[in-house]
Amino acid sequence: MKFHLFNKNNKMKDLKLAACSLTVLFFANAQFAFSQSSRFSFNKYIEKGDTLNYRLLFPDADTFRKYPLVVFLHGSGERGNDNEAQLKWGVMNFATDQNMMLHPALVVAPQCPEKMNWSNFSRTDMKLQATATKPMELLIGLIHQLIKTMPVDTNRIYITGLSMGGYGTYDAIERYPNLFAAAVPVCGAGDTSRAASIAHIPIWIFHGAEDPAVNPVYSLQMFEALTKAGAHPGFTEYPAVGHFSWLGAYSDALMIEWLFRQHK
Repeated sequence: MKFHLFNKNNKMKDLKLAACSLTVLFFANAQFAFSQSSRFSFNKYIEKGDTLNYRLLFPDADTFRKYPLVVFLHGSGERGNDNEAQLKWGVMNFATDQNMMLHPALVVAPQCPEKMNWSNFSRTDMKLQATATKPMELLIGLIHQLIKTMPVDTNRIYITGLSMGGYGTYDAIERYPNLFAAAVPVCGAGDTSRAASIAHIPIWIFHGAEDPAVNPVYSLQMFEALTKAGAHPGFTEYPAVGHFSWLGAYSDALMIEWLFRQHK
C-alpha cells in the first residue's frame, strides 16, 4: 500500500510540474508573440474620408537601400477596426528574428473593416467584377503611398493572403497585373478566365485537400488555367488538412526563400 501511495504522490508531482511547464511555455509564447507584434507600427491610411487601418514592419537596416514590400491580406475572421486582429495568422512568420535577418523587408498588414471584403468576384461563376471593393481601392492607394514615402523596391512587391485574403490576392493581381512581382494565394479563389493576364507573375498556390470552407478545386482550376496560359505556378495541396493550410504555407522555409528571390 505504501508503494502505491508513494507512486501516486509522484504522479501528482509530475502532473504539477507538467502544468507549471505548460504555464511557463504559454507565457513565453505569448510574450514572444507580443514582442513580434510590437515590431509592427500602428498606422492609418485615409483617402477621401475613408480609412484603412494597417500595421507596418520596417527592416532594421540601411534606410538608403530599397527593400521588398510584402502585402499580407488576412481572412474574414480578422476583420474589424482594432488594428490588431490581422496579425493573428501567418504574417508573424515574416517578423521572426531569422527572417528579418535573412530577408529584411517592409511588411504591410492592412485590416479590412467589418462586413466588407478584399475581393469582388461573382459567387456564381467567379468572374472578376468591374468595380473593386472599397478596401481593395484603399489598399492600392496605400501601396502607392508607401512607394512614395518608403524605400520600396518597386521590382519586388509581393502579395499574399489567406482565405478571404487568398481571394483578395487573386483580385489584386488580376486588377493590377503589372504592380506585383510575385503572389502566394492560400486557400483562395480567383477568375480563371484572367489567367493569361497574370501568367507572367510567379505564383505559388497553397490549399488543404479537405478544406470545408473554400473548395480546393478552386486552387486546382487556377493552377490548370495558369499552366495552360504558359505559366509555371507552384501548387501545394496538403493531404488531410482542412481550412488551416496557412499554418503550413507560412512556416514553409522554401516558400519564403522562393518569394524573396522573385523580381519583375
